[in-house]
Amino acid sequence: MSGSYAELTTQDPNPVKRWIQDRRLADALRFLRSVDIPQGVSVLDYGCGNGELLRRLTAQVRSFQAWAYEPAAHLMEEARKNLEASGAVTLVSSTNSIQPDSFDVVFCLEVFEHLPPNEIASVCEEIRRLVRPGGIVVIGVPHEIFLPALAKGVFRMLRRYGAFDASPRNVLAAAVGRPPRQRPSYMTRAGFEFHREHLGFDYRVFSRMLREYFVLERTWYSPFASLRSAFNFEVYFLARKR
Repeated sequence: MSGSYAELTTQDPNPVKRWIQDRRLADALRFLRSVDIPQGVSVLDYGCGNGELLRRLTAQVRSFQAWAYEPAAHLMEEARKNLEASGAVTLVSSTNSIQPDSFDVVFCLEVFEHLPPNEIASVCEEIRRLVRPGGIVVIGVPHEIFLPALAKGVFRMLRRYGAFDASPRNVLAAAVGRPPRQRPSYMTRAGFEFHREHLGFDYRVFSRMLREYFVLERTWYSPFASLRSAFNFEVYFLARKR
C-alpha cells in the first residue's frame, strides 16, 4: 500500500470511494447539531491520520482547543501540513504526558478496526483516561459484515483479487455474518501489532467491548443515515465516560 493518506481516502481515484470517505467525515461531525458544545471546548482527535477531521471541525467551531494525536511519523507530517491554515492545533505523537480528564470531546475514527483485541482494550483505557467525566467520545468504524462486506469485497476484488480482503471465500464468509477470525498481522516501526485490512472486523463484537468502558448513547450510520445498518458502510458510536 502506497500513497498519502488523502490519496487512499478523500482523494482516491475512484469517485464513489471519494464520496464515501467525504461523507464519513461529515457524518462523524453530525453530533455537533444535537449536542451543546460550549466555547473553549477541548477536542482530541485520537489517531488523527492526516488531520482532515480537525481541519473540517475548525470551519464549524471557531473557538476550541484542538489536539491531534498520531503515532505514525509519516501521518503526523501529513497532518502538520494539512492543519497549517487551521489555527493553533497541538500535535503529539504520544499521549503519555497528557493529564487525565483533559478533553471534553474525543474523536477516534478508523482506528479500532486495525487493532487486535488487547490493543483495543488498551486504547479504550487510554481514551477513558483522557476524556473528562461526562465527556463525549465519538468513534467511527467500518461496517464489514453482511451486504456492506459483499459490496466492499467486490470493489476490492476488482483492485487486488486474491488478497486477504479480496478473496471470494473471505468475502462470502463476511457477507453471511461470519468474518474470518484469523487476520493478517503486521508490526509498526514502534513495535505495535496491527491489522492493515478491514475485513475480519466485526462491529457487533466491538460494540460489546465498548460497553465495558463507556456508556453508549447513540449509534448512527454512513453514508445513508436514513437507512438501516445493512445498507451503510460506516458505523458511529456516541459514548460518554461514566
